[in-house]
Amino acid sequence: MSAPDGSPVGAERSIGQLFATATAEMSALVHDEIALAKAQLRQDVKRGATSGGAFMAAGVLLLFSLPMLNFALAYGIRTWSGWNLAVCFLLSFAANVLIAGLLGLIGVVFAKKTKQGRGPQKVAASVKETAGVLQNAKPHPRPQRKELPQDRAPEAIEAVARSSS
Repeated sequence: MSAPDGSPVGAERSIGQLFATATAEMSALVHDEIALAKAQLRQDVKRGATSGGAFMAAGVLLLFSLPMLNFALAYGIRTWSGWNLAVCFLLSFAANVLIAGLLGLIGVVFAKKTKQGRGPQKVAASVKETAGVLQNAKPHPRPQRKELPQDRAPEAIEAVARSSS
């Protein structure tokens, strides 16, 4: 098993390697946050398009179906009931308005869901939280440097280097 940078787990890594790993992981985190924001934005756009489509369908239905539907329904009611033709046309119109109202209600429901979708706001809050955690992060305390043995002190090393040259 190895660490993300390819070094064996448990092996001492240099500060440069640790920094490179941390930078790569931070970059991956940022890319993932951006991908999440895009996905949530796409979902909100789809809800908005569905809402707009329902409103459009309600308008088109009301506009184009009224003449044919009113004539057919009015004459059908007159045939079955024998009522005055004007009353039959009013009942036909009321049926069309009821159907258009139901389609409009569907559009309102989807519009409310679109407004409630807070995808990008959630991602922005997550990014701020991540940044806050990283700002408050403190490095591991380094162990105190032990006194070097006398033969390993810089002066001893320098004396050996002079004597061998």
